[in-house]
Amino acid sequence: MTTKDFKVISVAVGQHELEGSLYLPSDPIGIVIFAHGSGSSRFSPRNIFVAKQLVKCGFACLLFDLLTSDEARDRRNVFDIPLLGARVAEAVSWALANPIVSGAPVGLFGASTGAAAALVAAAQAAPRISAVVSRGGRPDLAGTALGQVQAPTLLIVGGLDHEVIELNKEALGKLNCVAQLEIVPGATHLFEEPGTLEHVVERAAVWFLEHIHGPAFGRDGAGRE
Repeated sequence: MTTKDFKVISVAVGQHELEGSLYLPSDPIGIVIFAHGSGSSRFSPRNIFVAKQLVKCGFACLLFDLLTSDEARDRRNVFDIPLLGARVAEAVSWALANPIVSGAPVGLFGASTGAAAALVAAAQAAPRISAVVSRGGRPDLAGTALGQVQAPTLLIVGGLDHEVIELNKEALGKLNCVAQLEIVPGATHLFEEPGTLEHVVERAAVWFLEHIHGPAFGRDGAGRE
């Protein structure tokens, strides 16, 4: 990975003005939108780590809160996959219309339950999504949306996360797109073991670089020939 200078911009995403942080390299080749898991937020240290590494590869990264502060007080919303999927889809629409990154190809990165939300959004915005990566995800919670996903999808699971491995295998069989399951040896659900999150970053970066294609975008968001 080559180092790129980047800045972090505070943004309000979509009609619900969801609070977000846009990690922006000087010449983004695409944008990766993150969907965090239950109980987390745009300040997820693991997602921030992944985002900073993807920025080095040239991707802009959007980390945002899927719920408003009022909505987050109701714990039922944290596990409402259709609602969360709609919010990720809202973020996709926001990115496509935002002058900073408009026209940039879009990837989705989901963690835990956020992976299901990302896949629901990928199904809803199928032509606009170039690739999806799930980290320790619950893609099974996406239900019937799995069969509607068109974007190449990588499912990354820890080798010691036995129950989630089986759920990912089941979800893999329901995906009709290009899809792959990657099991990281020695990793538990949160990839806290030394070197395991770095492995996630490497695989995610390769997946996005292989499947997200488009022109570079300058500081003003204008595509370059």
